[in-house]
This record gives sequence, C-alpha cells and structure tokens, in this order.
Amino acid sequence: MSRPIEDYALVGDLHTAALVSRDGSIDWLCLPRFDSEACFAALLGDERNGHWQIAPAGDVSQVRRQYLPDTLVLETEFATASGTVRVTDCMPPREADPVLIRLVEGVTGRVDMRMTLAPRFEYGLTTPQLRRHDGGGTEITGGAHALWLFTPLDLAADGGTVQARFCVAAGDQLPVVVVWRRAHRPAPARPAAAALTTRTVQWWRAWVADLRCGDEWRDAVIRSLITIKALCYEPTGGLLSAPTTSLPQQPSGVRNWDYRYCWVRDAAAGLDAFLAAGADREASRLMSWLGHAVAGPAAQAQPVYRVAGERRIPELEADWLPGYQGAQPVRIGNAAAGRAQLGTFGHVLRARRAARAAGLPGVPGPGEPADLLSFLESRWQQPDAGIWEMRAPPRHFVHSKAMVWAAADAAVQMIDWFGDPEPAGPWRRLRAEVQADVLDRGFDPERNRFAQRYGSASVDAALLQLPLLGFLPASDPRMAGTMQAIGRDLDDSGVLLRYQAQCPADADGLPPGEAGYLPGTFWLARSLAAAGRPAQARQVFTALLELRNDVGLLAEGYDPLRRRFAGNHPLAGTHLELINTARALSLD
Repeated sequence: MSRPIEDYALVGDLHTAALVSRDGSIDWLCLPRFDSEACFAALLGDERNGHWQIAPAGDVSQVRRQYLPDTLVLETEFATASGTVRVTDCMPPREADPVLIRLVEGVTGRVDMRMTLAPRFEYGLTTPQLRRHDGGGTEITGGAHALWLFTPLDLAADGGTVQARFCVAAGDQLPVVVVWRRAHRPAPARPAAAALTTRTVQWWRAWVADLRCGDEWRDAVIRSLITIKALCYEPTGGLLSAPTTSLPQQPSGVRNWDYRYCWVRDAAAGLDAFLAAGADREASRLMSWLGHAVAGPAAQAQPVYRVAGERRIPELEADWLPGYQGAQPVRIGNAAAGRAQLGTFGHVLRARRAARAAGLPGVPGPGEPADLLSFLESRWQQPDAGIWEMRAPPRHFVHSKAMVWAAADAAVQMIDWFGDPEPAGPWRRLRAEVQADVLDRGFDPERNRFAQRYGSASVDAALLQLPLLGFLPASDPRMAGTMQAIGRDLDDSGVLLRYQAQCPADADGLPPGEAGYLPGTFWLARSLAAAGRPAQARQVFTALLELRNDVGLLAEGYDPLRRRFAGNHPLAGTHLELINTARALSLD
C-alpha cells in the first residue's frame, strides 16, 4: 500500500529529485533528469516497483524529521526502545554524475538497522543485475542504466536487490552512497559522503543568504523558495510543475496527470517570486527558458514544454504499474501540450514586462515574435481548452479571454514604459475589444457574477485571477459578487475546488470528485487582500499554512474529509502562490 502523499519529503540536485517517506524509504526517483524513467517507482505501486529503504529493523516509537535550516538536506530521526538513529539524505548540486547520499548516524544507545536497495529501472519494469567490484563498489545494471553503490556495510544480494543488516551505536557514522551512470561507462570514484553532505549544506545556505524574504512568514517563504529552486532544471532554468506523475486528484480516480514538465504559467509566476526575493539569476534563467520555449511562430506555442524546452510530450499509460493506491491509469507524458490555450501569451508578455521592469538583460519587447499581435487578433474569439486544459470540446472560457486582455495590457505598458517603437494603438484596441466582450458575454448581471465560460451558470476558481491581472479592481461590485459565489459554490471546508462540474452540460470529459485545489485557495487570499479585506485574507492564508506537512511542503490538492494531500507533490504552483500571497499580505 502506498504511503500518504504528505509523508514524503523532497531531496534533489537541480536536475532531478527523490521523494523520501517518513519510514526512510525512497519511493520515487527519475534519473538522470526530472522527466527521465524512474528507477524507484514504489510510489505508484509497491516495493516490487523499486525502492530504497534504510530504517530500524525493529519497532519505531517515534519519527522526527526536519530539513537542516535553510537547506534541502533532510534529517530523519528514528526513536526505538534501544536507542535513536539519524538518517541524513541529500543530493549534492550536480557537478558530474547524479549522487544520492544517505548518512546513518547513531545518536543514543544501539539500534539494529536494515537496508534494502531494490532499483527497478524503466518505471519498475526492469529488474537489474548485480556485480561486485574489487574496488569496493557494487554495480547494479539494467538496460542503459547503472547504479553504483558504495558503502562499508556487509551486503547480501538476491534477485536484483541488495540488503544489509547492521548495528549503529552512539557516535557511529556509516555512509551509503549511490551514483548513477550510463551502463556502458566505467566505475566512478568513491564519493566522499560526509564532505559532500557538508558542501551541500553550505551551498544551500549560501543561496538562501542572498534572498529577500521579510520577517513575517520567513520560514514558510524560505522553504517554498528552496522547493521552487529544487524544481528548476539547472541546465536550462526551466521550472518543473512537480517531480511526480499520476498522484491522483481524487481517491482511486482517473484524474492522474504527469506534471514533470514546465508550464508557461508557472514560469511567469516563478519569475515574479524570484524577482521579489532578489534571486535575479534564477529569474533571468527562467526568462531565458521561456523565451526559447515559445520562440517561433505564435501559432505553434503551447502551454507546457519539457525541461529543456522540447515540444513533444506524447502521453502513454504504464499499465504494468498498479498506481498510487490503485489509481489508474498511470500516465507518462502529458497530452496537455497539444491543447489550445489562449492564455499562454498573457503569461509570456506579463513575464516580459516584469523582467524588463526589473532590468533583466536580453528580454524582447512585446512585438516578438512579429506575428503575435495578428495571431491574437485572429484567435481571441475562438474557443480553447482553458487554464485546466479540459479534455472536452473547446469552449469560450472567461479566464482565457482575460489572459488575452492581459497580454494586450502588458504590451501597451511595455510600449509606454520603455519607448518601444511598435505602435500601441492596435494593442489598445485589442485590449478594449476583449474586455468589452467578456463584460458582455461572460458576466451574468442577474446573478452578479462572472461565469466560468460564456453561456454557463457556473463559477471557476480561475476567475479570482481577474483582479490580480488588473482586468477589474477587486473592489468592483462585479468581482465582489463573483468572489461571493466562488466562496459559496466552490468552498470545500476551507479549500476551493477548481470548479464544480454540472454534468453533462459543463462536463470536463472526466468523472467528478477531485480534491480541493490549493493554489486557487491562495488566489482567494490574494483577492481578499486586494479587495481591502486583509483580516479575512490572513485568516485564509494562515489556515493554508497549517496544511503543510511536517517538513513544510504542500501538494497540488487537499481532501478535507480524509485530511490528506491529493495530486502531485510537491507542487511548484502551490509554493509559488504561497510566496506571492505572503508578499501581497506583507505589502498590504
């Protein structure tokens, strides 16, 4: 049985990341990069699909976890009847090969321990072969992949699994290190585990030391910034949505998506978060990734790309994996890349505006690509899949139209602010036309609220972004009515749903029943603050902070009835909204 999503912490090396459970098991890791095939996939099945556990051999009375302050180095302490042992997990920021370090230290007494290293390459499909080497390493090979295990422990091997039984006394320190390499390459040098761990601590603290975070909610904001940094693919600067795939948005359901890719909207939000924190290098590299990803004709832009900017993300089903707590299907790839989404260039141009205002170098103006204006003029009246990339026929979503308005608004401001030679008149006309259309066809005067889409009576949490975009003031009566309707129709014990499907008319092509959406609830807090209701905004924000797991992480969703996380974990979008909401409330 899969462990609860909230039981998992994150360690990573800025190229990929592993999920570590409270019982010391690494149940998810893709190598060599975030969207590569997993060598540990127990998260989406069970131990037979690949895991690496180091834990006491007997009963554990208490588990305490923490990240070392201002780092991504995880400490897990296991208390037993005979003593206490600490396991420190980290992945040093990559310089060559991926390295995963696990240091086992005796704290008090003596504790009998066990280790099971059972990689299963290609998402749990391939059982490896083992070979001991005279140099002290154990080579674990399957197909194109090889893991090299270095440790002083006495090992036993059986059927692609390495095991060890050992005892740790107070003051003992035993390193267990895995290095990934292509199978055809020679053995790597034995890593200096303790020194690399110390360097990893120093690296993260040096990065955090340069950040601006304020005093209020500093710990939550720092943890979120570290998480966002850990989800940035260092070679390109692209920001991953999450390191996981197919963690379900509903128990045992089918709303299971692969989030190991880079959404344009996350890039824009990430740029704002990094700029506000003074992380100009990360903001600049994220802007560079965004520029490369959407380069070329505007018509070929898509809402999501791979970490290096690749366009093709074919979606398939891994039918050999049981799925998280039986949730099927397990998806690899994401067909959202092929869904029409008008909002893409709203995010792109808003990001350009923010980057230019911050003085980041090499940021293009609104007229690049040259066909962008004509593309938006010709396409804005067409339906699309919306912000949620619904797997249903395209429709006229209010949020999508508002994002076209946001694109035109950002273009006008860049021309006005920076003296760009491009005429602002056509952009102003587009902005006015789109706004007039949304106010005419997307607003229900009888109910005094905006609708999810033209002709619908339902609301959508994405409508909370209208005042955040500047489409209307948050204090506008039409927005007040919309916020009231969202609070009434979408609130699920303090967490907002994305939308409430009204089958069959408003069907999204999937069965209803997903958990609350945490980023949308942060939008509510920001909208309340913008509407001059800071006390309510802080109440919502504080309640959201209380949902974080024991190491400060948040997933995509939350199920109040089961009091469980839902969806992929940790989610960049949730932590981005935490950062930006904390800033908005502090400014307020």
